[in-house]
Amino acid sequence: MDIQYLVRLEEKMQDEVLRLCTSRNALKGVLLSTEDIDEQWKILAPEYMGDAVPEIAKYPTVSVSWAAYLGLAVAYGWDADWETFLKMPYQSYYGEQGFDDMDEHIVRDLLRMPLDSRTAKELEETIRQCGEKLVALIRFEQIPPQSEMAFHVFSRACRVMFRTGAAIQLKRMGYNFEKVNVGN
Repeated sequence: MDIQYLVRLEEKMQDEVLRLCTSRNALKGVLLSTEDIDEQWKILAPEYMGDAVPEIAKYPTVSVSWAAYLGLAVAYGWDADWETFLKMPYQSYYGEQGFDDMDEHIVRDLLRMPLDSRTAKELEETIRQCGEKLVALIRFEQIPPQSEMAFHVFSRACRVMFRTGAAIQLKRMGYNFEKVNVGN
């Protein structure tokens, strides 16, 4: 396994998605993040991958994009009531139809955004474009389908989307990076 290749590809994917989100005003050229949120991906990722991998062939954009919705939800929980959200099982992010409508459940029921609102539609469009961008980047790499490398690349793409969704939600809640002068 070429770990350096995977690291470089993940960085490229994150840079491309960050650039796209910045052009759509969903982010400001910086990927907002916290260790707490990143660590939560490690906990949720195995179950997410279990749901997403079987969907790759029919719905490649959905399979990678729904990780962004999970990131939105975790970032919301980090701000709202982290101790409660840490105890929530992965399935609590499901909609009525399980994984299939996780996106709508998170936007409507957790973030309290009407699905037909301009904000929800812009968010959906941004996440869809990011997912399409990553699927195109993965296809460009010409990795053999259903190979071990394909799984690792897909996993990295999902992490990029999770972190992107979290960053978008952190920005929506008013967080930003500020330079701190230490020792003055």
